[in-house]
Amino acid sequence: MNTEAIRLTQYSHGAGCGCKIAPDILSRILASTDTEGTQTDFSSLLVGHHTRDDAAAVILNEEYALLSTTDFFMPIVDDPYDFGRIAATNAISDIYAMGGSPLVAVAILGWPISKLSAETAGQVVKGGRDVCQRLGFPLAGGHSIDCPEPIFGLAVTGTVLRKRLKRNDGGQVGDQLILTKPLGIGIHTTAGKQGKLSPEHTGIATAVMCQANDVGALLAQVEGVNALTDVTGFGLAGHLLEMCDGANLDAIIDMPAVPELPGLDDYIRLGCVPGGTARNIGASGKRLPALSKREESILYDPQTSGGLLVSVTEQALPTVKRLLIENGLPSSIIGALSEAGGLTPQILLSST
Repeated sequence: MNTEAIRLTQYSHGAGCGCKIAPDILSRILASTDTEGTQTDFSSLLVGHHTRDDAAAVILNEEYALLSTTDFFMPIVDDPYDFGRIAATNAISDIYAMGGSPLVAVAILGWPISKLSAETAGQVVKGGRDVCQRLGFPLAGGHSIDCPEPIFGLAVTGTVLRKRLKRNDGGQVGDQLILTKPLGIGIHTTAGKQGKLSPEHTGIATAVMCQANDVGALLAQVEGVNALTDVTGFGLAGHLLEMCDGANLDAIIDMPAVPELPGLDDYIRLGCVPGGTARNIGASGKRLPALSKREESILYDPQTSGGLLVSVTEQALPTVKRLLIENGLPSSIIGALSEAGGLTPQILLSST
């Protein structure tokens, strides 16, 4: 089979992290088990699913915690090798978002063997393996099944110093918010799937998605970085709401300061808004103010392998900004955390 002629996105009903089950539906799925009981029953468990954090954490010894995560999805790009790289980078990000360093990964592969060749699957796995190799740890095995749609991802194990463990619920009043990658990945990839992506924008989203969030392990060493999470399928609004819920705080976003991929105005006008955006809007429960079509399309845009959302004190801000600049990442302040103005935390825009 000629892999160059294959368009992987034609074989799946969703794309990347846009396949994620909406947070409100996920809460219903977990309703019977979503209690503090697990934390009580297992004293070694430091972080479970109660706060919807990026990875689980258990006590390894007096000094270290063990981190465990898994992430997989259907193709967001057509090239098999790039699909493997993106899926791997996305999964590994959960370890970095907890301030940790990955030790080993195993692959998760679902493949429609009657439709797509084994050689094509091999290119997907190679993409994932090369990412792990570049970041300094092995892709040591995995599990595969015959599946109606192509699926790939990793289960990753890592470690972190317990005193440096970062969660998504540690934000404090007055913390400044920084996002380390631009938004618009869902819009760009949808434009590509619809054949509307401008030639000058080809490959930009892929490059962003393949950029590792390994800076998270460095950010965790900075005193004053109070919370970290990565922004993926729920969009900036959804993941920021999780951060707000965990800390019982509101957030104020400065929309013009939010980093964006180029051309979003044109693509939104052309209707290149992924279906996951509407799902994210519905899940937010009207906890944002009335938004323009543009604001809505960007804040709720489902990201695949998106950036880190950093909650940091003003005192630590110069150190964090310098670290991000040294790593070639966006460092602009996009907002701040503030006292909750009501019973349920909300996100406000600075202009409202």
